[in-house]
Amino acid sequence: QVQLVESGGGLVQAGGSLRLQCVASGRTFSSYTMGWFRQAPEKEREFVASISLRGSSTWYTDAVKGRFTISRDNAKNTVYLQMNGLKPEDTAVYYCAASDGLLSDLVADYGSWGQGTQVTVSS
Repeated sequence: QVQLVESGGGLVQAGGSLRLQCVASGRTFSSYTMGWFRQAPEKEREFVASISLRGSSTWYTDAVKGRFTISRDNAKNTVYLQMNGLKPEDTAVYYCAASDGLLSDLVADYGSWGQGTQVTVSS
């Protein structure tokens, strides 16, 4: 198992930027596919982005393509989510997750989760 701790959330105006980070501890970070998910009030948790073991491949949900960038630094056991051009509909709790498998947009494929960090975008 790997333990995940997110940070970097906050309140920002529409059009602004935030950078989320997730620090991992426990098993070797570089052996995990990493993902970011989000959950808005009264909605199901949804996929945002995923990154492969060495960062060579990424996958984004259509709603964030061109605005969000996922990256990782295996030397620092950290995965990042740079969020630009934020919109009110991006408001949610953002979760970092780790998977033993390949890139995936399915919640069920991720076995380890962080506690989440709140992102609020005002209009």
